[in-house]
Parts: sequence; structure tokens; C-alpha cells
Amino acid sequence: MKKGIVLSSGGIDSTTCLGVAIKELGVENVVSVSIDYGQKHKKELLQAQKIADYYGIKNYVFNIAQILQYSNCPLLASSTEEIKHKSYAQQIEEEGEGMVSTYVPFRNGLFLSVSASLAMSIFKDDDVGIYIGAHADDAAGSAYADCSEEFVATMSKAISIGTYSKVQIVAPLVTFNKAEVVRLGLELKVPYNLTWSCYEGEANPCGSCGTCIDRANAFKVNGVEDPVK
Repeated sequence: MKKGIVLSSGGIDSTTCLGVAIKELGVENVVSVSIDYGQKHKKELLQAQKIADYYGIKNYVFNIAQILQYSNCPLLASSTEEIKHKSYAQQIEEEGEGMVSTYVPFRNGLFLSVSASLAMSIFKDDDVGIYIGAHADDAAGSAYADCSEEFVATMSKAISIGTYSKVQIVAPLVTFNKAEVVRLGLELKVPYNLTWSCYEGEANPCGSCGTCIDRANAFKVNGVEDPVK
């Protein structure tokens, strides 16, 4: 039996990915994983649990904040840096291609490794797909290198080798832009009203950080109002 473990951040991409996994494997064969890495926006963990409850699946939560305690990435609660309130496109235009300030050191690599270990522990007799919501807009301009097709393919090969070919990465959105991700999620009727995208750790979305801007544009392209104000 094929099982699925979906990396869930409580945002649009991972929730769409969860919808894809459930459609492909059946809800009874899917679980989600959320990671506390010391982020400012703890609300994403609360929303990830609400999304898991919506689908009636188990959500595993791991804390790896200690691993990232030496990073000063502005997404981290311990950081002295401010989050830039500009779109990713504008940041790349102004600063050139390459790593953006909100890149968390090897975050997706850590998340995938945790999930691979979990897969071998809870589904030891099954083949497992680790679903990750990486998409093309995040990889564009090498803004987030750990969202690229090359990274996903290479990590999948390493994880397959290390798990005796029992576990692979599944990245159904890796060639999609954000608007295409939302379009697919709307078709799957995923609960976007439960999602959270903002990088600031406040009660309401700021509307002006890179991820808030991308989210608003994606809904606008699809002619749909964002259910989260």
C-alpha cells in the first residue's frame, strides 16, 4: 500500500499539496507533518493542525528550533533582522538573483529528512511518498534553492537510497507558479479559509511581505477573493 506524508506549513502551497495527496492516495493513507523551527509566525502551526482536523488526518509536529539557533534569518523569532516588505520579484530586481533574506538555511532539506525518518518508523512495511509544496515561483532566480527541481530530484534520490527505496519525494507543484497552485487548489476545494501565509507573527496578515503579496496576486489572477482577510 502506498502512503503519503505531506509537509504542512498551514499555507497555500502545502495545503494544495495535501489536497493532491488525498486525491491520489485516499485520505486514510495520508498524514501531515508540521515543523516548529523557531519561526515568528507560529500561527502557521495552529492552522496546519486545523487543516489536518478538517480532513480528519493525523498531524505530526516536530521541534527543530535548536538546529537553527545560530541563524539570523528574519523569519526566526530570535532574529535581529527585519522582514522586507517587498515582493520577491522586486527584491530580485533590486538586489539581483540569488538567495533572498528570508531563506532559512537548508530548511526543506531538514524537513524532508525528518519526514523520511518518520516514514520509516510509522510506515515500515509500505512505500511512502513525502509530498512537498515547492513551486516554481519560489525557485525563480535562485531565491530559494531548496525549492528547485534539481534540489527536489537530488534529495529524493538520496532519501530513496537511505531508505532502501521505500521512500521518495513527490513534488506535484514544482513546475507551477503561484497562480497555478491556487487554481489547482480551487479545483480540489482545499480549505484556503484555514490557511496562513504571512511571515510576520501578528494576529492578522500584514499584506505587504513577499508571501502576502504573492498570495494576493495568485487569488487575483484566478478572479477569486482571498477568504483570509
